[in-house]
Amino acid sequence: MSRPSERLYGYERALAEAGLGPVAGADEAGRGACAGPLVAAAVILDGSPAGRVEGLDDSKRLAARTRERLYEEITARAVAWSCVRIEAGECDRLGMSEADLQGLRRCLLRLDPAPRFALTDGFAVPGLPVPGLGVWKGDRVCACVAAASIVAKVTRDRIMVAFDGQYPGYGFAVHKGYATRGHRERLERLGPCAVHRFGYANVRAAARLVQS
Repeated sequence: MSRPSERLYGYERALAEAGLGPVAGADEAGRGACAGPLVAAAVILDGSPAGRVEGLDDSKRLAARTRERLYEEITARAVAWSCVRIEAGECDRLGMSEADLQGLRRCLLRLDPAPRFALTDGFAVPGLPVPGLGVWKGDRVCACVAAASIVAKVTRDRIMVAFDGQYPGYGFAVHKGYATRGHRERLERLGPCAVHRFGYANVRAAARLVQS
């Protein structure tokens, strides 16, 4: 029976054996948040037994301390990695679906060396110069997509902790911009700040409530 880490690298191994390596994985963090940027990351991993990163998984299923440790290992050992921010205002202008696609596309295009194949979580990304495949729950079954999900999540969490100091009172360090009950209550009391997404109905409603 193959070990979990070997199964997780199965997509990359099969594509490399077909002559389509290096293989990149890409994922995003923050699509569902009503404040802060969307962050997209892309990673090309060293798939050799000696270069593998153990313990990869969907970032949402990992403890924060584990994510931080894996982030350091991924960014130190990856063949290539990149990360991009789509700020709140651009998310509003583009709409979240397009912001998601553009974020994934931009980070994949920044990789050096360039990949010959791209794996993404859930859906394929059009407009790339290489073939790609969207994989259902890719961050749980593809090592490079799991690595990208961790890089994106840790990067975004750090951004939101920094915003907590810039915009006190909203609790960004706790809820990271997602519409938790605590965030909604503070948003209604304080009104939106510069990093809220006005494309979200709850943000627009809070702005009207403060102005009334």
